[in-house]
Amino acid sequence: MLRVAQSCVEFSYKAASAALFGILLLLAFVFTAPLGYEQHYGFYRYDYLLFYALIIQCCLLYLKLESWAEARVIALFHIMAMGMEIFLTHPAIASWQYPQPAIFKLWTVPLFAGFMYSAVGSFFARSLRLYTVSFKALPKFSHMLTLAVLSYLNFMSKFFIPDIRYVLFGWSIVMFWKTKIRFELQHHTIQLPMLPILWVLAFIIWLAENVSTFYKIWLYPSQVDAWHMVGWGKLGSWYLLLLLSLVLVLKILGIRNSKGDWQLNNDEY
Repeated sequence: MLRVAQSCVEFSYKAASAALFGILLLLAFVFTAPLGYEQHYGFYRYDYLLFYALIIQCCLLYLKLESWAEARVIALFHIMAMGMEIFLTHPAIASWQYPQPAIFKLWTVPLFAGFMYSAVGSFFARSLRLYTVSFKALPKFSHMLTLAVLSYLNFMSKFFIPDIRYVLFGWSIVMFWKTKIRFELQHHTIQLPMLPILWVLAFIIWLAENVSTFYKIWLYPSQVDAWHMVGWGKLGSWYLLLLLSLVLVLKILGIRNSKGDWQLNNDEY
């Protein structure tokens, strides 16, 4: 019983540490809500969130809570996410909107927005190291990258051609059905199927999304007049986004052998 309790404590501590960027960002969304739409000392709420996110990132690197290798992966995901944000918030598309003003922005997207996606990449990158994660029966990177690229493109192409998300869901299930994730707790190796873990993570992000929209970080068209919970359908979007983030992290930070076993590349650190 004691070992189980110790394992739970260790798991929770490492999970909180891996998600530190996201947790701190979410807290900032809550506590900056009183700033509203008004300018304060020359800047708006979104601008202060940008400054805050940059400070967090610098502190994580300075305190060596995050490696430069992890930061490079997160920066790449940040850039890709900003491109998608600019497209999806364009008035002609308007999948969602950032209702408050900002000085530091690219077209319709405040610059802090990319850090919300960076928090996802940061979680994956830090989790791999903190839990000493490895994978068994991981698909070939060429197959995973193809799935990731198509998922990314589908977020935007679905407005012009048929949405293929269900094809992508099915493909991902077939591709990762045998994939196992292994991590260490209390010097014991635990092995679990990868797919259910991704759906649990998608649900957690969906909960964070509800908090974010409640505090008007962004709003979907149906939430502009009155807030309501984000639809369950967004779970699928977050699942595909998690796959995109995970594939980038695994490709850059680890090594896969011919048998499909994956482990961290210590040379990257």
